[in-house]
Amino acid sequence: MKALLSIGILVMLMAHFASAQTYRKGEINIENFIEELFGMQRTDENYEDLYESLLQVFLNPINLNKTNAEELKSLFILTPTQVNNFIAYQNQFGKFISIYELQAIPDFDLETIYKLLPFVVLEDSEKTQESLKDRIIRSRDAYFIFRQNRVWETRKGYTAPDTLGNGTLTSRYLGDPSNLYGRFRMQHSKDFSLGFTIDKDSGEQFTWNPRTKRYGFNFFSYHFTLYNQGNLKAVSIGDFQMQTGQGLVFGAGFGVGKGAETITTVRRSTVGIRPYTAALEFGFFRGMAATYKAGPINITLMASNAPRDGNLQLQLDSLETGEEIITSLQSSGLHRTATEINYKNRIREKNLGGNVHYQSRKRDFQVGVNSLYTQFGQPFQRNRQVYNQFEFFGKENHLHSLYFAYNYQNYFFFGETAISKSGGKGSVLGMMSSLHPKLGFSVLWRRFDRDFHSFYGNAFSEGTRPINEHGLYFGLNYKPNQKISWSLYYDYFRFPWLKYRVYAPSSGQEWLTRFTYSPSRKILLFAQIREESKARNVSELPNNFQSAYQLSQGKKWNYAFNLDYSLDKHWSIKSRIMSSRFDFNGQKTRGFAISQDINVDYEKWRFSGRIVLFDTEDYDNRQFIYERNVLWLFSIPALNGQGMRYYLLGQYKISPKLTFWARIGRTIFTDRNVIGSGLQEIQGNTFTETVFQLQYQFNR
Repeated sequence: MKALLSIGILVMLMAHFASAQTYRKGEINIENFIEELFGMQRTDENYEDLYESLLQVFLNPINLNKTNAEELKSLFILTPTQVNNFIAYQNQFGKFISIYELQAIPDFDLETIYKLLPFVVLEDSEKTQESLKDRIIRSRDAYFIFRQNRVWETRKGYTAPDTLGNGTLTSRYLGDPSNLYGRFRMQHSKDFSLGFTIDKDSGEQFTWNPRTKRYGFNFFSYHFTLYNQGNLKAVSIGDFQMQTGQGLVFGAGFGVGKGAETITTVRRSTVGIRPYTAALEFGFFRGMAATYKAGPINITLMASNAPRDGNLQLQLDSLETGEEIITSLQSSGLHRTATEINYKNRIREKNLGGNVHYQSRKRDFQVGVNSLYTQFGQPFQRNRQVYNQFEFFGKENHLHSLYFAYNYQNYFFFGETAISKSGGKGSVLGMMSSLHPKLGFSVLWRRFDRDFHSFYGNAFSEGTRPINEHGLYFGLNYKPNQKISWSLYYDYFRFPWLKYRVYAPSSGQEWLTRFTYSPSRKILLFAQIREESKARNVSELPNNFQSAYQLSQGKKWNYAFNLDYSLDKHWSIKSRIMSSRFDFNGQKTRGFAISQDINVDYEKWRFSGRIVLFDTEDYDNRQFIYERNVLWLFSIPALNGQGMRYYLLGQYKISPKLTFWARIGRTIFTDRNVIGSGLQEIQGNTFTETVFQLQYQFNR
């Protein structure tokens, strides 16, 4: 019966897919995926880490015959009803025979399946009976990437230094303008992963100097992770991250937050240990972690001793004895000048932590606890200001939390509450639901005390960290048919204590709505409106001498209209109009951008191009537009001022093992003759950057 059903479904679906736009298995339209998840780009989001996490999921697809509800929810694609229907279908009919069989699951339409395909497989990716050494040698999923990119105009940091009145020379960059990046990765899904990442930023010296902790490339990251070794679910050595609960303690990974996808992105998934492979020089552990599976319970322990960049100063007491203190931590990862080099790896950060996770036999209930102890090599004594007096001070912190997740029919409840050493608490409580097959709903409440300290948290919040915030979020998604979709969210937030540039308690709100119309696989049209209201100091206005503690509510409106059209299976175009308004203390400013893309996709080569015209009256109206780039490189430039920007991107598959990318992007300003400031200053009105990348695939 199962075989006959699958054959019938396969025949029907092949007809459906054949009439749709050509789709290459294993590919993803990452531009559309990012547009839907992020909605409206913001400067306070770490998109590079999000992009890295997205590609990690893409390169380690989920085996549909071995997956569970938690894994499926972590993709942010399926609604609670679709997840429940998937599990029910699998329990009734057993393993999938064909990927096309997904259409037989209730509420799985073609659009959902197309979104899901790049992240799932059917073949058994479990390890074979070969030894680990042989599996590594024969691994077909291994590659090495090397990339060079640079800006061609001369920045002030690369010019000859000036001589000051006391005879000293002004600061300049010690290295050349090239950014060099390399990545090696060898993996077999659910079996092992090993690799390293090397990086030299623009302006950094390529030198071997143990005294300044520089060894050729300025950053070196590595990992070796094994999966499913008997009762050991995972063992990782080197650099790694952890994601459990709702991200109050361990929050690494693909946590999106507010965007055009208003339902599934409010929740974090418990994925446990994951290798760290990005080039960001912060936000990861370095040491060892392991997860032991004892029936329905997973026990994870981790230990880390990682270097951190920071500023150390000598503090003298009344007896003229000195103690080194940390005055600031540096997260830029840049080591271009003598001062920045002096910050490199000056601080040691030790972490000990663990997680205990229980899942019921029916897999509808999860509960877990997290603990993390952090110790710095020196006391942290930042420069005290009124707004930061409840931030972390001292040498050590410990953080503990309890979380749960419960699935009842089409309702999915989740939450986590945590307490740090200071006594500050953080809590998240939420619900996702499919009220109707065509209507989704989500709600999330959060409360983070002003003295809640979490160094690796990534919970849902308005700010970049879960601290000093109370909020309530509502999301809706209505999809009457496959062609039309309407999404909406509203978020109210309050900051009980002062913030940077907001020297009084404040509150705000944000809402976004998007209407999407896709009459066929060839056409995608959407219109989007977003409004955000947040307070800031009135003294931020130019030539304003009022008290810094007087606030005014700044309101910003963003509008976007977008059309994607596939001319045929090779050619497609994309047109977009964006505009914004900003109102602060009676002053109104505006901005807009108009862009046109063309994309060509053949078997061996691809080409993308874009031209953008922009005009913004001030920095608050800068326009963000996601740009295509080479693999593993993310780009969302902030267009500010008046001018034009264009880029050209080419990709050519030289052989089954070798792929080459080349990209050039240029911004031409019409309202200035100097770009940037400080050592980043460019004399002129153009900004040109190029990227060249080569990828070699082993064992192909």
